[in-house]
Amino acid sequence: QVQLVESGGDSVQAGGSLRLSCVASGYAYRTYSNYCMGWFRRAPGKEREGVAFLYSGATDYADSVKGRFAISRDSAKKTLYLQMNSLKSEDSAMYYCAAKPVCYTITKSLSDFTTWGQGTQVTVSS
Repeated sequence: QVQLVESGGDSVQAGGSLRLSCVASGYAYRTYSNYCMGWFRRAPGKEREGVAFLYSGATDYADSVKGRFAISRDSAKKTLYLQMNSLKSEDSAMYYCAAKPVCYTITKSLSDFTTWGQGTQVTVSS
């Protein structure tokens, strides 16, 4: 059974940093390396939105986090990361990682991702 488990969420002051991790299980090494991966978030009262995306060596970001967040993957550890710097109160949300198994190019579309983690909470206080 394929699973994604996020960790690293916390409460921090504005301007601080956090690194989120997402460990995958149930994927073969070669398969995981070829997956599209993404980080999404959902703040109270708002819809889930895409934050950062990765496929092979390509990355893409929502405009609101460009220059502050960085997505990366350690395929040997089957772990996806989201380094978040210069955090703002508007970054407060539940953060989810997601995977798209059959992938040929980077995607930012929420509906393309078929496997989701349970989320990790990030709270930024000003």
